[in-house]
Amino acid sequence: MNINKKSINKNLIKLNSVVERRLRKFLSGPKKGETFELKNGLVSQYKHERKDAIQRVIQAMTVGKDVSSLFPDVLKNIATYDLEQKKLVYLYLMNYAKSHPELCILAVNTFIQDTEDPNPLIRALAIRTMGCIRVAKMVDYIETPLSRTLKDENPYVRKTAAICVAKLFDLNPEMCVEFGFLDDLKKLLGDSNPMVIANSINALYEIRDMNQDPNLEILTINGEVVKSLLLCLNECTEWGRITILTTLTEYSTKGKTEEANHIIERVIPQLQHVNPSVVLSSIKAILCHVESINVTAQRQQILKKLSAPLVSLVSSSIPEAQYVGLKNIRIILEKYPNILSKELRVFFIKYSDPLYLKLEKLDIMIRLANESNSDLLLGELREYSMEFEPALVTKAIKSIGAVAIKLNGSVVKAVNLLNDIIDQRGGDLIINESVIVLTNILRRYPGKNDIASLVIPIISNFSSGLDKNEALAGFVWILGEYPKFFSNLREKLESLINDFLEFDVAVQLNILTTTVKINLSLGKFNDLLQKVLEVATKDCENADLRDNAFILWRLLSSGDEALQKKIILSKLPPIESTIPVFNQHLLETLMEELGTLSSIFYKGSKTFIDPSAYSRVAVKEQEVVPDVIRDENLLKFDDSEDEDVEIANSNDLLSELNDLFVGGGGNTTTNSKSVNNDLLDLF
Repeated sequence: MNINKKSINKNLIKLNSVVERRLRKFLSGPKKGETFELKNGLVSQYKHERKDAIQRVIQAMTVGKDVSSLFPDVLKNIATYDLEQKKLVYLYLMNYAKSHPELCILAVNTFIQDTEDPNPLIRALAIRTMGCIRVAKMVDYIETPLSRTLKDENPYVRKTAAICVAKLFDLNPEMCVEFGFLDDLKKLLGDSNPMVIANSINALYEIRDMNQDPNLEILTINGEVVKSLLLCLNECTEWGRITILTTLTEYSTKGKTEEANHIIERVIPQLQHVNPSVVLSSIKAILCHVESINVTAQRQQILKKLSAPLVSLVSSSIPEAQYVGLKNIRIILEKYPNILSKELRVFFIKYSDPLYLKLEKLDIMIRLANESNSDLLLGELREYSMEFEPALVTKAIKSIGAVAIKLNGSVVKAVNLLNDIIDQRGGDLIINESVIVLTNILRRYPGKNDIASLVIPIISNFSSGLDKNEALAGFVWILGEYPKFFSNLREKLESLINDFLEFDVAVQLNILTTTVKINLSLGKFNDLLQKVLEVATKDCENADLRDNAFILWRLLSSGDEALQKKIILSKLPPIESTIPVFNQHLLETLMEELGTLSSIFYKGSKTFIDPSAYSRVAVKEQEVVPDVIRDENLLKFDDSEDEDVEIANSNDLLSELNDLFVGGGGNTTTNSKSVNNDLLDLF
């Protein structure tokens, strides 16, 4: 029996160790992960394996995985004649240079050699990569290759080096000025290649934004520069054209009619470009210089040529592009209201337009309204008021009122149209908005009883359904201005006074003023006047309302009827328009910033862009980034450290699983014996 127990004990111990080893092996996982394979591939003796490994590294980097630990191995593959492989290695260096600034210096010799390569693509690639490596140590080695590439015989290399000057200025402006790179960049404005000129002017713009030295002159736009820009305008890419057109807007031609004519003539062909941004930049440049032309007829002729390009901005198939075009057209119409006077149909709403486009088109249509197209426009607005979108219906009704206020001959048509809309469609929204619009029409044409006889019956029929403060305030104002047109005046006024405390402050002020006006003009309703004055002075919490009531009460108690009528019954000045307009200063600012975010927000760029946004931030000497940074990236490969962590975690888990074999903590042999003894007790 003792022999059997000993053999069972030995077998259990063996079983314990075997299972534990297998569990440890299973939970620890493979030690060779993808990073290990990539490392082997990067140092392989075969070209195709190294290239394949680099491609896989770039693929992993593109999807967000951290492969910075492979930096030394990737760097070993930088010296190659394979252009595709060189591009991939350079791309990797640009992305991870900041995490390994001391290792980047190892690639300097290759960069310098590549800037002397017979292939211009390699020369441009090398200088571009050196400029994109945002490491302060790289600045010390960029002088010679940058000087060489700025004077390179190939224009592709020169245009790449021009952008590199701006990047160098961001890192070290003193060095950029000291070694004459800024002067070399200015000389490139007279280059024979249009793309070199475009990149140079773009780089100078960036440097000007970053410059903090007021004594340093970055960019001076004179006649020679403008002449050079105009010569290469037709041969640039679309981005180069936009840069040149923006530069032309900064050149002043005030008092230089011939020069302004020359610039406009060279810019006009750009209005036919397929890119809306180029078209908009061209329009901006033309409008900037058209004011310098003294002959009115010639100026009008130029403005007529802008009609078709502006229409093309609205004809885009992309709603967002249309929206930008409409926003800029709105600004231009403010400055030149007749520029699109014959293009009303272009802005008619389509059923497939998103709501934001519909509202913008309505805003432009009322600005194009005139006596010749008013019938057509009112017919369209009637259709829009029958739509199901509340915002569109509200805007359409307000637009009808805006047309009536703008055009004297369309008042009766607009009032009848609103009456038909109320009868056919009805609803609280339409009734409230219509009352607001009709009130504005009466304010626009005060004292015209023929218009009042049309408007007041409409408002009187639906006065009980008003629930919007602005509409209710308008109705109360009409009661005080035209009391003789209401047959049941006392009932309406009494119901308003009974619910006085439930209304908004603006409505309460109108009720108070209207009651006093009716009392003075008709000489009755003294009881209602006494009641509203007592409520306003005793029960209202608003200080302005109480002060108003006390002033009116004191004025009525004075006994001077002439003074009372002169103050209380005085007429408000008629409103000129309900179409919103910009103030002159803002309009001039927006005209200068057409095609930018300012034209979307209707604000000057200085109001929403931080002045320090483009200021240069000094780049200090960077220390080596610790490897701990790699732990912040969740998408990472298995490296040696990860394997150690996994093994440690598996050991922790195995220590817990040991309870299955050896009980709790403590000596393994002792615990295994106790377990074995427990098992033997079963026999």
